[in-house]
Amino acid sequence: MKDIVYELLNFFADLGYLGVALGLMIEIIPSEIVLGYGGYLVDLGQMNFIGAVIAGVIGGTIAQLFLYWAGYYGGRPFLEKYGKYILINKHHIDVAEQWFEKYGGGVVFGARFIPVVRHAISIPAGIAKMPIMKFIGYTLAAIIPWTIGFIYLGTVLGKNWSHIKEAASPYVTPLLFIAAICIIIYILWKRRKTPPVRTVRKK
Repeated sequence: MKDIVYELLNFFADLGYLGVALGLMIEIIPSEIVLGYGGYLVDLGQMNFIGAVIAGVIGGTIAQLFLYWAGYYGGRPFLEKYGKYILINKHHIDVAEQWFEKYGGGVVFGARFIPVVRHAISIPAGIAKMPIMKFIGYTLAAIIPWTIGFIYLGTVLGKNWSHIKEAASPYVTPLLFIAAICIIIYILWKRRKTPPVRTVRKK
């Protein structure tokens, strides 16, 4: 499996910036691995940092749009049948739907930093027909710092880029904490914005 991953990464590397975007779009390899390798290529001088970030943001956003559209046009039955081909199973969809129903559209941002629901959250957003521009806005707000962070770590690690997950762990935990705070703030804001339901007494 490791050899296959390296072969794919080399293939993407030959495509340059397009390869970074493509690697994130098809989601065969975890995004942090693709971005870490992209950072390694930046360290080698084969890519420009800003160009790699732009390619990563575009590829990551398109990947989420695919899932959004799958939910929007295909619904849950379609994803349950074909989700296995994009490494998303029924459990992922169940958890993402629970999060979306409980916390609303704002969770599209916070969930990007949380395992299991990170990618699957786009599916209930599509099923719920969330406005596309709102979805893209929340998605970009999370993908941009994620992309910059992992590409930067890849440049720091250099030839040790394959240890990106271990190197990122001290930074991912604070991100999870920040994401949780953002979700809580969003819920409180939403509840405050929603007027209380008044009950009419019968005379």
